Amino acid sequence: IRRPPRSTQSRSSAASDVYKRQIKKIVQSFGFDLYRLSPSSNSSLQMLKGLNHFEVDVVFDIGANIGQFASELRSMGYKGKIVSFEPLPDAHKKLIEKASGDKSWDIHTQCAIGDFDGEIEINVAGNSVSSSILPMLEKHSDSAKNSAYIGKIKSPISCLDSVVGQYLSGSEKFFIKIDTQGFEWQVLDGATESLAQAQGVLCELSLVPLYQGQRLWKEMIERLQAEGFVLWAVQKGFTEPLTGQTLQIDAIFYRKVI
Repeated sequence: IRRPPRSTQSRSSAASDVYKRQIKKIVQSFGFDLYRLSPSSNSSLQMLKGLNHFEVDVVFDIGANIGQFASELRSMGYKGKIVSFEPLPDAHKKLIEKASGDKSWDIHTQCAIGDFDGEIEINVAGNSVSSSILPMLEKHSDSAKNSAYIGKIKSPISCLDSVVGQYLSGSEKFFIKIDTQGFEWQVLDGATESLAQAQGVLCELSLVPLYQGQRLWKEMIERLQAEGFVLWAVQKGFTEPLTGQTLQIDAIFYRKVI
């Protein structure tokens, strides 16, 4: 089999590059972009790589909303067990529907996760995802359309330590994802036993105050380091659209290997 002359190969490669640039330009004109899928360009793939590296077979999804995080993990190929927690009734209902065909995705009874077992009041945001037990500050509501509170509901609340036992047999390697809009510190307070056994944690960290009384990024990192974790990766989160200021990030921690 004769190979085409090198000049022909070069022209073909150059033409291919031109087509790629043209396609990318068209896509960008609609406000999107094209990129090669890799851990450095895709946060969900980066998450999957870490879970696989530490052989995680159970993910506790705290603050699941309607299952966005779990669905992304599944789309990347994560096959392990997922247990989702969500306190808002409408979001919880949609969460059950989304997980209905997945035998390895459990939806816990509607409840918030925090630092005590009982009942608590939750502020409901117009966009649902910004709902929080804590009062929202103007910095947040001004930076995110439809994030202002529109009502309140009462919800059961449990410590993570009170509920993980029903999903573990004792041999699993598990990971804790926390997205509770400023209430992350209280979730950690109620998860002391769970943290001691966890392989890793994903925690949403605020760089500036967005909710009244929340702990900011530095305290959160110092606490998790004191628990024996190292900062493994930082992913972009909530960015103020007008100024470009990063307000929140997602930080991934894994158990320090001695």
